[in-house]
Amino acid sequence: MSCMVLCWHPIRLQSESSQDRRLPNVLFIMADDLGWGDLGSYGQQRIMTPNLDRLASEGMRFTQVYAGSTVCAPSRSVLMTGLHTGHTRIRGNARVPLLPEDRIVAEYFKSAGYRTGIIGKWGLGEPGTTGIPTSKGFDYFFGYLNQRHAHNYYPSYLWKNEQQISLPNVVINEDASGGGVSSNKIAYSHDLIMEEAARFIDQHGAHPFFLYLPLTLPHANNEAKQQGMEVPSLEPYDLMDWPTAQKGHAAMIGRMDRDIGSLVDQLKSLDLEKHTLIFFTSDNGPHREGGNDPDFNDSNGPLRGIKRSMHDGGIRVPMIARWTDRIAAGVVDDTVWTFADFLPTMLDLIGKSIPLGLDGVSILPTLMGQHQDLSQRMHYWEFHERGFKQAVRWGNWKGVRHALDQPLQLFHLIGDAGESYDLAGQYPAVVKKLTDFLDHERTPSEHWPVIVP
Repeated sequence: MSCMVLCWHPIRLQSESSQDRRLPNVLFIMADDLGWGDLGSYGQQRIMTPNLDRLASEGMRFTQVYAGSTVCAPSRSVLMTGLHTGHTRIRGNARVPLLPEDRIVAEYFKSAGYRTGIIGKWGLGEPGTTGIPTSKGFDYFFGYLNQRHAHNYYPSYLWKNEQQISLPNVVINEDASGGGVSSNKIAYSHDLIMEEAARFIDQHGAHPFFLYLPLTLPHANNEAKQQGMEVPSLEPYDLMDWPTAQKGHAAMIGRMDRDIGSLVDQLKSLDLEKHTLIFFTSDNGPHREGGNDPDFNDSNGPLRGIKRSMHDGGIRVPMIARWTDRIAAGVVDDTVWTFADFLPTMLDLIGKSIPLGLDGVSILPTLMGQHQDLSQRMHYWEFHERGFKQAVRWGNWKGVRHALDQPLQLFHLIGDAGESYDLAGQYPAVVKKLTDFLDHERTPSEHWPVIVP
């Protein structure tokens, strides 16, 4: 692990000047279905991501961070609640809302005096349920509530708080969630989302703010089938000798990179850079939808699997953290951590006590360049779609169980990042330890009952 030690701790905020001791802003940006290998800073050779690569060079780039799940809704639930998919409320893409007792990161920020906003894709509560963002600690929401609605980049409406905002797009065969395909394609939702994000920062920059920015790029519009990589322009890939879907996929990533660069520039122009901790990540691995081929530009890099896989290609994601003057620039860190660690890390950051019962731990010392030995933690994932799957990581061991009536596959990720060699027959004691963990780690619930092989 490459880290330099910085002598910073949250308690110092209380003794600094009034300008410097303000609680930091937190901007958490999350792409949708962006692969571990889709950024230049993670080895991408053909898709250009200069702004995100600069963000990585000016901050800390993590190589072994894992999403909450291999699909969107449960991954976001883990991020918000600090509980892994054996314990969090939402463990699949079924429309299960968060409940009042599910305390999420925005509620803690709000209780600390932060202005809180989510702009983009939510996925944790439908209209009229207890899971809508404005019932879960967010002062402001703009975007999509429903993940199927979020497939459509040219929807007929978006949500602002609890109201539908009509857009000029005409949607063919619009379903009840708002999904479908536009016939006129006038207002591109990503552009509207980024405009709202810039407006939120302008309005709330004078106060500490938490802005959760879960973007929809480069997810496909599944309902558009092979034309699902919807983007207003294929530039600068329009002249490439690539399939149209691959041009669209690359152009989506380029558009996202451009707009994130603009947000970073905005923070600088408002003199908020040194007060703002920025994260960038993805909710899960790359997809094979809307005509996209994740192998074309090696979206998962050396990893095996894509979205919906419990191998690392489905759950290991890029993670960049940048905080000018606080996080050392150019650090590459191989600490293993997951989305469940975000909530306790934020509580540590703002001086709040971390409640008992969370699956995550604070990785704030790691962010600040201090030594933190997390090598013996055991990380858990489960996935409910077309059956029940589980995965575990312990140190450099990775276990995958594709069904409860199938044996555990065992991989050692040092030298086998692609999980090609099943070592289960050679290490029965490790298999037993990981299997016992998988058997006892989850809590059954109304929506996710005990699974019997």
